[in-house]
Amino acid sequence: MPTRTRKRTPLTPDRVLATALRLADKGGLDALSMRNVAQALKVEAMSLYNHVDGKERILDGLVELVVAEIDWTPRADWKASMRERAFAMNAALMKHRWATMLFVSRLNIGPNMLRFVDRSIGCLREAGFSYPLADYAWNALDAYTYGFTLQRLNFPIETTEYASSAKQFLPMIPVETHPFLRGMSEEVIAGRHDGLQQLEFGLDLLLDGLERLRAK
Repeated sequence: MPTRTRKRTPLTPDRVLATALRLADKGGLDALSMRNVAQALKVEAMSLYNHVDGKERILDGLVELVVAEIDWTPRADWKASMRERAFAMNAALMKHRWATMLFVSRLNIGPNMLRFVDRSIGCLREAGFSYPLADYAWNALDAYTYGFTLQRLNFPIETTEYASSAKQFLPMIPVETHPFLRGMSEEVIAGRHDGLQQLEFGLDLLLDGLERLRAK
């Protein structure tokens, strides 16, 4: 009987990027190399270059995939819309824990990113912001969202352990030298304050301040 040959799924740029995304989600960007992507696809590393120019192009493509996952559509209420935008960004970046540094450290000019930025500026322009103020506004909101996300991803204490950690460090903060830090720690230990930072707190401060600037 003749031996049946198993048909191999053709290699495409989309398939390369999907595999790279899975590797990055599993092991971070340190686990991402042309060799590792090729091994996951069960092909030779050199064959990848027929579909992507190299690791830099893979990183560009990963940014595009994450931006495409940001579930946001602008609407008439600019404050509510930009608030929703920040939460949608945070959700996508928390899902892909490696992605925030790519967003802030590279010149990302793929079509998905350009559309996202254009819609962001358009939301502010239609609300009455000048171009300069719209530029300051969306960049300030992004800087806060990125910073909040990075802190949440990299903070060395789990949110469920704040109270126990505060109790552990209490002897290091005597009331005589650090009265206010001591007082804050005691609030957390007693359960009167959870110590959790909320995205909406700083976001609303920024949005209220931008509203005052817009109204001038």
